[in-house]
Amino acid sequence: MKKKYALVTGASRGIGKAIALKLAADLNYNILLNYNFSEEAALEAKQLIEATGVSCELIQFDVKETEQVKTKLQIWAQINPEAIIEVVVNNAGITSDGLFLWVKPEDWHSVINTSLNGFFNVTQPLLKNMLTNRYGRIINIVSLSGLKGKAGQVNYSAAKGAVIAATKALAQEIGKRKVTVNAVAPGFIVSDMTAGVDENELKKLVPLNRFGEAEEVAELVCFLASKKASYITGEVININGGLYS
Repeated sequence: MKKKYALVTGASRGIGKAIALKLAADLNYNILLNYNFSEEAALEAKQLIEATGVSCELIQFDVKETEQVKTKLQIWAQINPEAIIEVVVNNAGITSDGLFLWVKPEDWHSVINTSLNGFFNVTQPLLKNMLTNRYGRIINIVSLSGLKGKAGQVNYSAAKGAVIAATKALAQEIGKRKVTVNAVAPGFIVSDMTAGVDENELKKLVPLNRFGEAEEVAELVCFLASKKASYITGEVININGGLYS
């Protein structure tokens, strides 16, 4: 029997870490945990995940580097011929905020490349096996910014908006093979990305009057990764406390 894995990108901390833990604890998936910079944080996450009774392996790559991602995934597959990746969660993303008039080209490209090209670089090499096995879950972590738009985040909004469109299109292509593709769009979530904002002021905009927790996003992702969500594909599901619908 194949050993079943879920790959979560950018999973050493924050939402990605919470998702990896939830997939391990609730769905009993072994975790392939991607990180780029922080090995120490990744090792801490690995320890927590393995405490749930599954195995966790670390895989380091920068999602925006096409050949690096392809090579690392190929090497891992060769070393683990008994493994199958059933779930892919494209969580890795970065922000580099600023008014569009003053955005530097490198800040535009790095944000776009991480979210959009990262989705392509990670998902495409793993898709063939999902289609062959006639089962898979692809879940893209997008953003309220990709749906509503946000001043000062034209690059991030463009990146996440593009991933939303890609989610819908890919779902149309591969649904017959029982591979679903969905997106989760968080609003204000307590994480590194919101560490510098004024939570007390911004939560006034949210009908539920608080920021969300990473674990709440993880609950939604875990549902979409489960067999319970077999008839859901091509969807973008908001999790924002009623801020936008």
